[in-house]
Amino acid sequence: CVIGPDVRLGDRTRLIAHVFIESHTEIGKDNTVFPFAGLGGTPQDLSYKGEPTRLRIGDNNVIREHATLHRGTARGRAVTTIGDNCLIMGNCHVAHDCIVGNHVIMANGASLAGHVQLHNHAILGGFTLVHQFTKIGQYSFAAMGSAITQDIPPFVMVGGKPTRPHGINSVGMERNGISAEDIRLIRKAYKMIYKMNLRLEDAIDQMEDLAGDSKELSAMVNFLRSVSRGILR
Repeated sequence: CVIGPDVRLGDRTRLIAHVFIESHTEIGKDNTVFPFAGLGGTPQDLSYKGEPTRLRIGDNNVIREHATLHRGTARGRAVTTIGDNCLIMGNCHVAHDCIVGNHVIMANGASLAGHVQLHNHAILGGFTLVHQFTKIGQYSFAAMGSAITQDIPPFVMVGGKPTRPHGINSVGMERNGISAEDIRLIRKAYKMIYKMNLRLEDAIDQMEDLAGDSKELSAMVNFLRSVSRGILR
């Protein structure tokens, strides 16, 4: 392994062999990094002029072979952030200034362009490509080979060519203890967004009236109100 300047490794973090950490990288506890991963690399952005930007990785992540995770840029957040308990499989790429949440899975070859936000429990199938500045909501699921060019609301599954929404990730929600009632509300909200020919603003208003005490549906409403690139519809 080769470790450059200004790198910190947390307790019990393992670099198995042939790992390259370029510089300015913080890695938390109990992570495992497999051979030929490249962490803290120079961002692939023409605006970058050598500023001391950073990569921060949380705890208990698995980063597999040939994955590349780059530092931020001065004109962006100046830091790329990976949360806790993520699985980043072989040949994945996380570009500059991305925010990856907790319990995220990126299957082989999935790639994030710069400034992407990938929220908690999101899953990207193999070779999924995500356009810069895109937001992908919690518990969303992208099938293998998806090309994501606009935001994906929480709990929504997408796939196909061209990539389109295909219902909600009810299996993922059930596995993580989300109640049957909340799943029912999310399914109803999905129909408001995608099946009732409503303007997005009107669908959001109806979802807000429906949400009541549901944290999950409220999170979906808040996400949709923060969208700036439009959602995949």
